[in-house]
Amino acid sequence: MPNDKLRNYLHLHFIIFIWGFTAVLGALISIDAIPLVWYRMLLAVVFVVLYIKIKGFSIKVPRRVLLGLVITGIIIALHWITFFMAIKVSNVSVTLAIMSTGALFTAILEPFWYKRKMIWYEVLLGGIVIVGLYIIFKIETEYVFGIVLALTASFLASVFALINGKYVKQYRASIISFYELLSGMVFVSCYLLFSGTIDMDFFVLTINDWFYLVLLASICTAYAFIAGVHVMRHISPYTVMLSVNMEPVYGIILAFLILGDKEKMSPQFYVGALIIFATVIANGIIKNFIKKSASYGNAY
Repeated sequence: MPNDKLRNYLHLHFIIFIWGFTAVLGALISIDAIPLVWYRMLLAVVFVVLYIKIKGFSIKVPRRVLLGLVITGIIIALHWITFFMAIKVSNVSVTLAIMSTGALFTAILEPFWYKRKMIWYEVLLGGIVIVGLYIIFKIETEYVFGIVLALTASFLASVFALINGKYVKQYRASIISFYELLSGMVFVSCYLLFSGTIDMDFFVLTINDWFYLVLLASICTAYAFIAGVHVMRHISPYTVMLSVNMEPVYGIILAFLILGDKEKMSPQFYVGALIIFATVIANGIIKNFIKKSASYGNAY
């Protein structure tokens, strides 16, 4: 039905807008990246558990699946740590521009994950992305460490997206979220305990930090993850892929409006970012064209 399709499409963009706002919250929260991720995962687990209790879902999964979810949860924790570290040492605009390389990382990793040949145009587009990254690296020399962290976060995001791509077809998003967030939180807790980071000051936060953390954990994590998986079941993967590319655009605009001059970058930065954005979108368009052509050919 047209109205249902439009509603799901608008809902998807609202979720993408929320994802873009996540980076801004990371800049607004004053605590370091690792404690930030610990609080985010802890609070998100609480919200997901409440949702599961209300819905009455069973959390039982096979042991093999549980192990996979635990490993994925650790990867997600590392992704968020490097993501928020990148924001702390650079800014939101730099981090989100580099994070948009995730789709190309996925294109590179897919052949290994699904045991297929590398596609020529993906290699070509990967080379164009490197040009965009080179421009940003060359101009924004003060943010080199942040760029490296953002690239690491982007790579890790591609890895857990590929893993979760199999799980979401068999298990509820809330169950996947529960195990991954819980295992990620336990992993970060172990690091904090062994590094001697946790003391009384660790639990002393400002009112603003508590507000932003609750917003980050509830709306930007628990809700966005569960709602995102639900919406993606009603919209074509191609539409989802193209729409998700708006996340860095929304985030950069929000960052400029909320954080001000700190997010103002050089013209060359936007040229490099535009090359990356355009390449990622081109990848999706080419894939969709080839898929449609193949379907058309099979029909005759």
